[in-house]
Amino acid sequence: NHRTDAYGGSYENRVRFALEVVDAVRAVWPDDKPLFFRVSATDWLEEGGWTADETVRLAAELHAHGIDLLDVSTGGNASAARIPVGPGYQVPFAARVKAETPMPVAAVGLITEVEQAEKIVANGEADAVLLGRELLRSPSWARQAARELAAPVHVPDQYHRSV
Repeated sequence: NHRTDAYGGSYENRVRFALEVVDAVRAVWPDDKPLFFRVSATDWLEEGGWTADETVRLAAELHAHGIDLLDVSTGGNASAARIPVGPGYQVPFAARVKAETPMPVAAVGLITEVEQAEKIVANGEADAVLLGRELLRSPSWARQAARELAAPVHVPDQYHRSV
């Protein structure tokens, strides 16, 4: 961010827009509905990028501004980014935010197995796991997870013939 106005340069300026948007949404969003915020905890650049330390700091501020859950992802659009892609590779960022702030967090990123997702929550690394690509690959993933975890699933009567 090479801007020189009120939205560039210092940490405070770089997070200003995010906090202004949160405040504007929170002003009209019902208190009984959760407000989530997705953040890239790092952009994986060795120099001059967004860092995990800044994410922890921002998470505390977002919590104070009324965010109910932080969806902790990472960036990766810069050609210089060195991303160690592997199962659950973004989970440590969610775990760090959870450990260092009062913000409830969700973990994402190559979480594909039921046992893997369960461990992330059970180990306290995140309060929730959010799935994207895995649900596109396997639309019945949630039912399979319920079976594997022996969790009861209530299916409304009108859907019985489709499950």
